[in-house]
Amino acid sequence: MGILISLLITVLVIVLVLWLVEQLPLQGNVKQIVRVIVIIIGIISLLRYLAVF
Repeated sequence: MGILISLLITVLVIVLVLWLVEQLPLQGNVKQIVRVIVIIIGIISLLRYLAVF
């Protein structure tokens, strides 16, 4: 049960950060790079909760 809550919180944080990045007044290229970095960090975090690492 604890793993599911951790996964849910992680997904919600990723979505929130992506939404905040969209709200920032950045150029398209910079915004794309930040989105990719956030998604990669999110995937690594999810994999850590699934005990892959």
